[in-house]
Amino acid sequence: MWNEQIDSYCERLDFTFWSEPVNALTNLAFVIAAIWIYPRTRGLPLARLLAGVLFAIGLGSFAFHTTATRWGALADTLPILAFILIYIFAATRDFFGLETWKSVLVTLMFFPYAAATVPLFAQLGLGSSAGYAPVPLLIFIYGLLLRPAAPKTARGLALGAAILCLSIVMRWLDMPLCGSFPLGTHFLWHLLNALMLAHMIAVYVNHMLEGRALGR
Repeated sequence: MWNEQIDSYCERLDFTFWSEPVNALTNLAFVIAAIWIYPRTRGLPLARLLAGVLFAIGLGSFAFHTTATRWGALADTLPILAFILIYIFAATRDFFGLETWKSVLVTLMFFPYAAATVPLFAQLGLGSSAGYAPVPLLIFIYGLLLRPAAPKTARGLALGAAILCLSIVMRWLDMPLCGSFPLGTHFLWHLLNALMLAHMIAVYVNHMLEGRALGR
């Protein structure tokens, strides 16, 4: 079961290891982004954890785009889910000042939120990319709520959400454009996501450092 192979992307023509060379190698962007942001996370355990998960996203996605198996798909998606949940917790606790237990509850609410919104995005024809669409919406909501108290952080969140929206479009276009662009566009999802995730960590780090500077 776990070794069952999946052909989901335009670039893949067979089930050999290097059948998706561009999709596979562009996962280096996640690794490079994690190495770049890691030194800036010193003294911030959650930011450091996010950098580690970002590194794992690159490894997991590489595993999927080389093996094209169900276990590879799990290695690809679990680190992404982990990043989302850790960031929601960090943003809820440290951007809005909620107690830890309340932040945990808000984080767990992501699951019913996603269950309610993914079908709505699926109706827009996003296919499997609908599973990611609730995330930029949630980031925009956090940015809007945070705007009065921390406008710089809110702008950073809005930029991150905008990059993710573009990234999701690139993921969605991979198969529709396959006939005219055999390479596909999924590799752009990797490059834009690496940029976006490093940016989101930087937004969190900057917020925390500015808070310390102001004595908050």
